[in-house]
Amino acid sequence: MLILASQSASRKAMLTAAGVPFEARGSDVDEAEIKRELIGVPGSEIAMILAEAKALSVSVGVPGRLVLGGDSLVEVCGRLFDKPASREDAARHLAFFSGQTMHLHSAAILVRDGAPAWRHCETAKLRVRTLSSDFIEGYLAQEWPAVGACVGVFRIEALGVQLFDHIEGSHFTVLGMPLLALLGALRAQGELPV
Repeated sequence: MLILASQSASRKAMLTAAGVPFEARGSDVDEAEIKRELIGVPGSEIAMILAEAKALSVSVGVPGRLVLGGDSLVEVCGRLFDKPASREDAARHLAFFSGQTMHLHSAAILVRDGAPAWRHCETAKLRVRTLSSDFIEGYLAQEWPAVGACVGVFRIEALGVQLFDHIEGSHFTVLGMPLLALLGALRAQGELPV
């Protein structure tokens, strides 16, 4: 059975909906520390490095098992954004995103016995419409604290869809994992029937 090196509700829901049996285990990776060491590295590469660090961290304790690591990063105007630390921080993020294009990098990697078996990153482009301060306040009144756990301060499957006027890329990538590519990799690894 696949091990998901994450407690992400979105990633769990995608795997469950796709019929992939898995067990979720959180990793003990210090993402902030890793990011501090990667100043100037493209967002897609940082997402892949974080996904790999999480998978390797969990892989140590489960010999022979296939471990899935994942990470998503939001980049707007060349600046990387983490999950908001507070509701006020979320409001600042949304004000910055207003009228801009958000690049959402979603990376996934499969690791077995400490060795990468497959890796993939996809980027979705989400055009944020111009957001008024009244909209931001009303949005957070309804969506906080749920969006506090979301990079980009939105849940596309909920009111977050109202932030955007155009989206390019896979719906699954926007949800936080390049699911179609992952399913192909799991079939290639013999974890799913062909």
